[in-house]
Amino acid sequence: MQTGSQTNTTTELLDGLHQSGNRAAWSEFDRRYRPILIAFLTRMGLDHADAADVAQETLACFVRDYRLNRYDRSRGRLRTWLISIARCRLADLRREEGRRRESPAAALDAVADDREADAIWEAEQRRFIFEQAVADLRSTTRFSERTIEAFERVVLRREPVDQVSTDVGLSPQEIYNAKNRIVERLRELVQRYEERFVGG
Repeated sequence: MQTGSQTNTTTELLDGLHQSGNRAAWSEFDRRYRPILIAFLTRMGLDHADAADVAQETLACFVRDYRLNRYDRSRGRLRTWLISIARCRLADLRREEGRRRESPAAALDAVADDREADAIWEAEQRRFIFEQAVADLRSTTRFSERTIEAFERVVLRREPVDQVSTDVGLSPQEIYNAKNRIVERLRELVQRYEERFVGG
């Protein structure tokens, strides 16, 4: 196993976290889950600053519980554990806001139920994976920046191909030809990132 390597599955990553002083594993854990937590909490209604604070509290709580052997994988996936911690921290924040507004019950109504929370996490995880794949596409392939820009605008933003062609200086045929190659490469990259979340 390559502890801390970006090819680690969740199971391998958690094994690495059990190794005392394995900073690479903890760094990868943070890099993998902090952005999803922040996005998840933003969807729960927090602004970015509060979402970042609650994400930090969630990760710190997980680290503490994990080191105390309180995380039992047989009782649920890692994401379920993280969602549970995040929702508890969010509920605490909402209660505090409710006390300031003298309406704690209304504040707690803002916390999503299990099914909704899991669906939101899944959507944000997929978005994170896709963004990472596109970033990798830019940094590790031979596609030019204008080719990738054309792909994003035509395929992702659904802009008219003729307008994009004029803006980036590629013919419509060049854009269509590149699109097929980019889609194939992106599919490979997305699958690679999805494998990192296997077991989680």
